[in-house]
Amino acid sequence: MIHFVLGGARSGKSRFAEQQVLALAESKNKQAVYIATATAIDSEMDSRISQHQNDRGDSWKLIECPLALAEMLPGLDNNNIYLLDCLTLWLNNQLYAVHESGRTDQGQHLETEIAVLASQLAAINVDIVIVSNEIGLGVVPMGASTRLYVDHCGWLNQKVAELADKVTLVTAGIPLCIKSNDA
Repeated sequence: MIHFVLGGARSGKSRFAEQQVLALAESKNKQAVYIATATAIDSEMDSRISQHQNDRGDSWKLIECPLALAEMLPGLDNNNIYLLDCLTLWLNNQLYAVHESGRTDQGQHLETEIAVLASQLAAINVDIVIVSNEIGLGVVPMGASTRLYVDHCGWLNQKVAELADKVTLVTAGIPLCIKSNDA
């Protein structure tokens, strides 16, 4: 089961997703596992990561996976319930990695990585809650690199939402179910 949770910055999406994972883990007597994509690129991001860790407590297992997400997914164990937080940071990490490598095919790289990730998500048989930012609700960004990122975030979210059994939009801490394949 894939539950996709979307929301804006500080919308409450991570807290909601954590609650969903913990409730599911408790009901199925399974371990909650946090798949973190964030990297501490500066002191402010380090503080955000620390705050997330403090909010979660010690009951979670942790997998840090800033880049090789698609490669890690086939190894997930069905005896766990997973929280993947978040796809937009993973996509940013991909964009940064291709930029740092000096390659000029950023758009193609992102398209390929998104396609591979979607293929792996479609193939897994685990309970996973996936968090992503909904950043496409504003105006079209001015800079080409920002447009590249925003466009690919939108396409990534569309692909994951299509695969998901359930999609929830969280705004101001309030969840709104926008897709459910429950019978």
